[in-house]
Amino acid sequence: MPCGMTAPSRTLPARILVVFGTRPEAIKLFPVIHALKADPRFECVVCVSAQHRQMLDQVLEIAGIVPDHDLDVMQPDQTLDALTANLLTGLGKVMDTARPDRVIVQGDTATAMAGALAAYYRKLPVDHVEAGLRSGNIHHPWPEEVNRKIIGGMASLHFAPTETARNALVKENVDPARVHVTGNTVIDALHWVTAEIGHEPSLAAGLAELEARFAGKRIIGVTSHRRENFGEGMEQIATAIRRIAERSDTAVIFPVHLNPNVRKVMNERLSGLDNVALIEPLDYPHFARLLAIAEIMLTDSGGVQEEAPALGKPVLVMRETTERPEGVAAGTAKLVGTSAKTIVSEISTLLDDKEAYEAMARAHNPFGDGQTSRRIVELLADEVRHQA
Repeated sequence: MPCGMTAPSRTLPARILVVFGTRPEAIKLFPVIHALKADPRFECVVCVSAQHRQMLDQVLEIAGIVPDHDLDVMQPDQTLDALTANLLTGLGKVMDTARPDRVIVQGDTATAMAGALAAYYRKLPVDHVEAGLRSGNIHHPWPEEVNRKIIGGMASLHFAPTETARNALVKENVDPARVHVTGNTVIDALHWVTAEIGHEPSLAAGLAELEARFAGKRIIGVTSHRRENFGEGMEQIATAIRRIAERSDTAVIFPVHLNPNVRKVMNERLSGLDNVALIEPLDYPHFARLLAIAEIMLTDSGGVQEEAPALGKPVLVMRETTERPEGVAAGTAKLVGTSAKTIVSEISTLLDDKEAYEAMARAHNPFGDGQTSRRIVELLADEVRHQA
């Protein structure tokens, strides 16, 4: 189907193309894919860009999803503009072949932005899962904040996780009737994988050795990968972890991101420390297990800010701003930046002040109830029915 032409009108089942490329997108979209595939009103076509190859494949395997299209776009040291160009042309070809009625993208990645743009060029409606997140700073997170804003300007349906996200979209002159507060699908995913582990404990047995090694210690889980923290930020984070690990009652488990800007610093600064385990990135069940055994999560990730509170774990966010202010407002998360001194001080407070810890651990998680995917599918069905 050439650019500029619309998809042919269809009655149900409607063909939905779901586009994603990274591990976080896969986690947040597999519950939606499961719900679409189980619903006779829809035909679900899955396209992955493989923006994250290895980590993406782990989630696909656990969730039992076999993509219909796989672009495998990543190249060593690929620039953002080269990646975006490859995504835009590759996803466009998939859309011309699949001829979907609608396209679903999630979040804020280059894949999501390029998928939305390719769909817009074909006059296909784009539905945005996790819409309306805003930090207010186009350089933090970078380039994700601008990706979100670009998608928001083209989306047909905006599935906002919270009222705060909805209000951000309305403030940008998005039609309020097109914005639906659904909760966040990451909570659906966490509930699903927790149930799977309950049925099959071996899915998350790979941390048993570390659990035994650190028995009796208070575990700090760490994730760090954001581009804006490369360089001095990563150095500061490594310094903070070294200082935290000096406590005899504390241990750090750090699945180190594959990006060399992260690995080089952490391996040089933290290898060989008794109380620090630098491990390979975890598949989703093992990451859920890390959330379960950790006392505190220290992260610059977006998703962890939503997942950890669902299990009652305080989150210290190593960023200057967050597009998830609901967690900060609710008290489940706290912005600590990347200053080693501040990170150590905030972790020490949580470790040493039971009242401060309990205030964060017991705060209400504002990000969902595990029913988000069901709501999204019903909203899509209403939209398709009204357009028929």
